[in-house]
Amino acid sequence: MKKILVETSARHIHVTQEALEALFGKGYQMTFRKELSQPGQFATNERVTVVGPKKELKNVSILGPARSACQVELSMTDARSVGIDAPIRESGKIEGSGACKLVGPAGELELKEGVIVAKRHIHMSPEAAEEMGLKSGQIVKVAMGAEGRKVIFDDVVIRTGEGWNVGMHIDTDENNACGGADEGEIIVD
Repeated sequence: MKKILVETSARHIHVTQEALEALFGKGYQMTFRKELSQPGQFATNERVTVVGPKKELKNVSILGPARSACQVELSMTDARSVGIDAPIRESGKIEGSGACKLVGPAGELELKEGVIVAKRHIHMSPEAAEEMGLKSGQIVKVAMGAEGRKVIFDDVVIRTGEGWNVGMHIDTDENNACGGADEGEIIVD
């Protein structure tokens, strides 16, 4: 078994530059708040409201940098509470996913798709994957949890990228299920 860092990814949004300007005003640029664990990724000071058919989620974080498509990542609990049918998907696979409205201080934006529940995954560099005997796209299990909340998460996908740090991302529902664990062990069948 291989021990890894586990991080909880709370609800957040990735936007295009065009979407950012629609929500915050023409020429607007993201403002840096803090670095995230993966190189080049950062939390911004910008927040928007996600509106679904039932209700809304206020103050949802935007992560940078800008992307080629908008993507809203919610936990299953969040998605159900606002009435959005959000499929479990790997990041970037938004075709046919949930719809919502985003509301910012300068405007609104209707997303016909882009709302997902992120599939639990482990980031790592190709070199780290090779060292661990793993490959991109491979499905593994991860054991983790605090006393009384030990779980084995199945169907965890390995994702590789140049310069990526090793770390598993789970959402807030999954974090609650394992009692807030911050370390796990990869199990390969």
